[in-house]
Amino acid sequence: MRIYNSITRKKEEFIPVIPGQVGIYVCGPTVYGPATLGHARTYTNFDVIVRAFRFLGYKVKYVQNITDVGHLVGDADEGEDKIAKRAKLEQLDPYEVAYKWELEYFNAMRALNIEPPSISCRATGVIPEIIEMVQTLIDKGFAYATPQGNVYFSIRKYPKYNQLTNRKIEEALSGERIEIADDKQAPEDFALWKKAEPEHLMRWNSPWGVGFPGWHVECSAMGKKFLGDNFDIHGGGLDNIFPHHECELAQGECANGVLPMNYFMHNNLLTVDGVKMGKSLGNFITIAKALEDNSASTLRLFIIQFHYRSPIDFTNDGLVQAAKQFDKIASAVAKVRGKTNEIAELKSEITSDIFAKIKVALEDDFNTPVVISEVLHAVKEINKTDDIQLLKEFNYIIQKIFEEVLGFEFEVQTEKVAHENVVPDNILELAEQRWQAKQGRDFARADELRKQLDEIGYVIVDEKGSYKVEKK
Repeated sequence: MRIYNSITRKKEEFIPVIPGQVGIYVCGPTVYGPATLGHARTYTNFDVIVRAFRFLGYKVKYVQNITDVGHLVGDADEGEDKIAKRAKLEQLDPYEVAYKWELEYFNAMRALNIEPPSISCRATGVIPEIIEMVQTLIDKGFAYATPQGNVYFSIRKYPKYNQLTNRKIEEALSGERIEIADDKQAPEDFALWKKAEPEHLMRWNSPWGVGFPGWHVECSAMGKKFLGDNFDIHGGGLDNIFPHHECELAQGECANGVLPMNYFMHNNLLTVDGVKMGKSLGNFITIAKALEDNSASTLRLFIIQFHYRSPIDFTNDGLVQAAKQFDKIASAVAKVRGKTNEIAELKSEITSDIFAKIKVALEDDFNTPVVISEVLHAVKEINKTDDIQLLKEFNYIIQKIFEEVLGFEFEVQTEKVAHENVVPDNILELAEQRWQAKQGRDFARADELRKQLDEIGYVIVDEKGSYKVEKK
C-alpha cells in the first residue's frame, strides 16, 4: 500500500507504527458557523480513507478534534477569536456558540453518511495537556514567555520549520494579515499561549497568567494524548499546511523528541469559480442547503469522483451530472436486489477482475476516480445480465465497495426504481414459455408469446444463451 506523504512530497509505502493498525488524526472544524461543502469535501475524503483502511484489514483509531477556542480571525497571533466574534453577533456566550455549531456540524456529517471518528475531542477539554506541552517547550529552550503573559515558539530554534512549505523563515511571518505582536523576539515566532484580556470570556489559569491556547498547539496536544508521541497519519485540508500544520510539525517534534506523524495527508480545496470556499470569504454553500436539492450519495459521488489531492471547482452542472451517474448506480443496485438479497463468493472473471482493480486502486493512494470507473463498469455488467449467481456476486461488491467503502446509501434512493424493476411472476412465466418455444424451434408459438408480452407492456431482449425481460 502506498500513500502520498506531504512531508517528503512523494508516494511512500505505508508502514504502520503497529502492524495491522492505523492511528490517524484529522483536523476538525472550528465551530463558529454552519458546516459547508468545503467541510463536506474534507471529511468525505477522510471518511472514505478510513473506510478503505478497514476494508483492507486494518484496525483504525480515528481521532478528530473540535476547535472551540483559540482560532483567531486571519489565522494569526493577534486579533479577534472567531468564536468570540460570532458570539457577539449572535449575542450568546462563546461556549453556547461553540456547542451550537458543534451539534450542527455532527448533524451535517450524519446527513452525509460520514461515520463518526473513534474519538472526537474538544480543544477546551485538553487545556492541562496544552499547558504541559507549552511548559515542556519552554524547558527545552524552544519557547519563551514574555512579561505580557504570552508564550511564543522560537522558529529559529527549529531549522526544519519549512519542511512542508519550502518557505524561507523570513516569509513565515505569523502576522501576515494582522499587525505583529510587539513582544516577540522575532516576528515569525508563533503563539503557544495568549494572555486573555478582561473581555475575553474563554480563559484559564496558567503558569504565565490567565489566558488561552494558541490554535496550533491544540492539535499537537490532542494528537499526543489520544495517539501517542508518534502515530501513523495526520490529515487535513491543503489550506492548513501554512501556518497550522507547519507549526504543528515544529512544536510536536520539539516537545515529543520525535516527529508526531509518519505521514501527512492533505486533501485539496473545493473552490467556487476558482476561489476557495470558506465562511470567512462569504462564498460558502452550506451542507444543509446542498442537501435540499441533492441526495447525500450524490454529494459523496460528486466529491470522490475526484482524487482527494485534486482540486474541485463547484458547479451546478457538476452536481447534475453526479446525480445522473448515481441514478444509474442506484438503478443497477435496485435490479440486483429486486432479484436477490444474497451475496456470493466472487468466482466469475467479471466480478473478480472488477473487485481486484478496486482493491489495487484503494491501495494506490486511495485512487477513488479509478474506483468510481470500476463501479460504473460493474453497473454496465449488471444491466447486461439476469444470471442470479452473477447478481449475487455483484451484490457482494455492492455491499463491500458501494456501501461500506464509498458510503453510498440505496434504500431511499432506489425504492421507486426497485419497485419499477420488479417483474411480476406471471410475466416471467410467459417469458420462460416463449424462451422454451424458441429453443424448441416453435417460432410461431414464440412470436405469439412475444406479442402477448408486448401488449402487456414488456419486451424480451435475447442475449447469447439467455434473455432478459424489461418493462417498456
